[in-house]
Amino acid sequence: MKLSGVELRRVRMPLVAPFRTSFGTQSERELLLLRAVTPAGEGWGECVTMAGPVYSSEYNDGAEHVLRHHLVPALLAAEDVTAAKMTPLLTKFKGHRMAKGALEMAVLDAELRAHDRSFGAELGSVRDSVPCGVSVGIMDTIPQLLDVVAGYLDEGYVRIKLKIEPGWDVEPVRAVRERFGDDVLLQVDANTAYTLGDAPQLARLDPFGLLLIEQPLEEEDVLGHAELARRIQTPICLDETIVSARAAADAIKLGAVQIVNIKPGRVGGYLEARRVHDVCAAHGIPVWCGGMIETGLGRAANVALASLPGFTLPGDTSASGRFYKTDITEPFVLEDGHLSVPTGPGLGVAPIPELLDEVTTKKVWIGS
Repeated sequence: MKLSGVELRRVRMPLVAPFRTSFGTQSERELLLLRAVTPAGEGWGECVTMAGPVYSSEYNDGAEHVLRHHLVPALLAAEDVTAAKMTPLLTKFKGHRMAKGALEMAVLDAELRAHDRSFGAELGSVRDSVPCGVSVGIMDTIPQLLDVVAGYLDEGYVRIKLKIEPGWDVEPVRAVRERFGDDVLLQVDANTAYTLGDAPQLARLDPFGLLLIEQPLEEEDVLGHAELARRIQTPICLDETIVSARAAADAIKLGAVQIVNIKPGRVGGYLEARRVHDVCAAHGIPVWCGGMIETGLGRAANVALASLPGFTLPGDTSASGRFYKTDITEPFVLEDGHLSVPTGPGLGVAPIPELLDEVTTKKVWIGS
């Protein structure tokens, strides 16, 4: 497959409500979308970078720069481009996994559409639908938190994830347990906000029967997570630390992780995400699919990934309405706590042109 060119689109979409984590608050989502064009058709990719380097070292302006000046030109110079061949074509460029992942997604979408094959079929889907959890941001008050959680449970979400940080951890978890009971699947996410010295505080979460605590320590502190796992009963889940299948294997070997959150953009794309899944499955480590406030494009691919056999826990594959009043694709709607896996060619969804144009702030064409 010869790549004719790639269109980069900068998009800005308002959120239905501010979303606060330990590293900041978002009231809108600034996105970088890619449209890969080939003689046989086109495909879409979504870059999960944020406006600033606060979740990871990657961010929107940096991703756009490396795509325009390095990654896309390298593919344009190649005679034959497929998703499977992209790693050797781009291996000389260090890092930038999110940018590479977005480009791989666009190329894979174009490739699969040309062959009338879905993302799910390509990745190894074994389900028609996937159970969905929801991520609940840090709130101003516990009563506000309880109202929000009640609303999501009423909508049918089968698992609740609470964002936490020092000063907002034990009490909100206690309040949710007291209000909604022990049967609610509940987990917490620290986004690297703690240190190993906080182990006694984190151990105070043990009595609440949480599914897991996600990424409590800094992403590079694998040994710290291994030590923390020995000091607390709540299973450790890693997110930011897991940047590849090799990183997953190392963390498992060191005893630093009992559950893995797989985010395709963070590991460099959906093909590497499948490899992370395979490594975890081989070691009996459950996985689930994380979210980065994706549009319907990224959501479609994530739902397909979450239908693989090793994804035994509900992921952050929420319905479109969790974050956006109006999505750029046909919305994903929750049904009995599940989202259906798209079955059409490629992603199975595409942007609605007029909706995409409304939120586009910039377009750049990179062609040969």
